[in-house]
Amino acid sequence: MSTRHAPAARPAAASATAPRERLLTGPFVRLAAADLAWFVAAGVTIQVLPLQVTGPAGGSAAAAGLAFGAFAVTALLLRPLAGRVGDTRGRRPLLVGGALAGVPIVLLLAHTSEIVPIVLLRLAAGGAEAAFFVASFAVLVDLAPESRRGEALSYNSLGLYLGLALGPPLGEALVAAGGLRTAWYGAAVCCALAAVLSAGLPETLVPGERGADPGPLVHRAAVPPSVGFLASVVVIGGFLAFAPLHAADVGVSPTSLVVAVYGAVVVVCRLALARVVDRHRPLLLGAGALVVVAVGVALCAAWRSPAGLVVGTAVLAVGVALSTPAFFAAIFAGVPAAERGAAAGTASACIDLGLAGPLVLGLVAERLGIPWAFAATGAVVLAGAAWTLGLDRRRLHVAASPHAAP
Repeated sequence: MSTRHAPAARPAAASATAPRERLLTGPFVRLAAADLAWFVAAGVTIQVLPLQVTGPAGGSAAAAGLAFGAFAVTALLLRPLAGRVGDTRGRRPLLVGGALAGVPIVLLLAHTSEIVPIVLLRLAAGGAEAAFFVASFAVLVDLAPESRRGEALSYNSLGLYLGLALGPPLGEALVAAGGLRTAWYGAAVCCALAAVLSAGLPETLVPGERGADPGPLVHRAAVPPSVGFLASVVVIGGFLAFAPLHAADVGVSPTSLVVAVYGAVVVVCRLALARVVDRHRPLLLGAGALVVVAVGVALCAAWRSPAGLVVGTAVLAVGVALSTPAFFAAIFAGVPAAERGAAAGTASACIDLGLAGPLVLGLVAERLGIPWAFAATGAVVLAGAAWTLGLDRRRLHVAASPHAAP
């Protein structure tokens, strides 16, 4: 592994006296707004898709898991390619193109009531999501000062979690007002808004930083910390796929409350704890966050009541609030501008692997019940915490070696 990808040491005295670099610039805020619009559409989908599958399409919980996770297959295959395009051709075309592609996909979902076409459209949605998400993270790292990268990740991710907090209630309200099609139309408007906002962003990959030759599709230095991140996404995928159905089983009303609580707690914690990542070793922080996630999902599985599900969701959300910026700070540490797209593609591929979990978890839920599916994700996240802690210790050992690069 090349030493150029090793995180640079931060001199304590310099960081204490140097003025803080500006973070909240116009492009940074515009990117956050585009992300918000995109993820409100995703939040509406989270609420509406299971209802579409188990309602008009006549499918089961396993079919709902299949439809939810199908998009991850194409997104997984296309993220590395999106990263390469972003490093050689620029970030903005991917942002605009991904958001625009989401519009017809969502409109077609509004008029589809059979399982196979729904799954095919979700596969197409994976391509749009790959382009938008990879480019968004690369632009974010381009815009953020290195000394405030963890803080930038925390603030930017508010768009994602505000989308998850606002999207399901919006979807539920639109369904109540005009039916499932009205909710899908609302999601299409959000995708179009994300495209408009993205079109107003500057191209952040300057010509001098573009890779002369296409690099590898998989960024090797990003792989080890991405494994820990993957464990957290497995939990998120299982939770988001089955939380509305489990909420109905235990008597939570409205069912969108659980996902709304999840998104709201993450938003509050990201605001309150935004600077924590830049003050601590990100891998150590990530390992601790995974343990908190495991506690939360265990509560969701074992405490089968409205209060238990809401409390478990809140605890899980606290862990997620810290885990994502911690892992992405570790992944992007020391990555040059011409390789940030590749690093984003490699790391975000873990999102697809994790969100594909409902494909298997749906079978567990069908046979044993949703609480057992939650319990299975808890075992995965504890294994991820152990891996991440070991990786942090290895990095400390390498840094302390007399042969380590300065």
